[in-house]
Amino acid sequence: MIRFVRSRLLSFRHAFAGWWYVISTQKNAWVHSVITLAVIALAAWLRLPLRDWALLVVVIGMVWFAEFLNTALEAVVDLASPQKHPLAKVGKDVGAAAVLLSALVSVVIGLLVLGPPLLARLNW
Repeated sequence: MIRFVRSRLLSFRHAFAGWWYVISTQKNAWVHSVITLAVIALAAWLRLPLRDWALLVVVIGMVWFAEFLNTALEAVVDLASPQKHPLAKVGKDVGAAAVLLSALVSVVIGLLVLGPPLLARLNW
């Protein structure tokens, strides 16, 4: 039982090391962080219902998930192909496109969820 608990704790340590790597090395992760905090603050100020919070949490998670996977993909591609290769470029470009797509979808959903209550709060 103790070995099981230790191995689970070690798994968490690896996961948090990966999280820290993304935050400390990826410039876009800082952009995601600032936007995440701004959306959370705005949603709290608007006192959104739980259903809206759930939707925001899903799209925020989607963007972070894409960023984490893109960072992992870039690292693996760099390891497998240290020299420039057209397929390595395709892999990196598609990973970046996944982050861009998730960010664009989150902006649309953010506007749909936050827009009406924000306009109402501002008496527009």
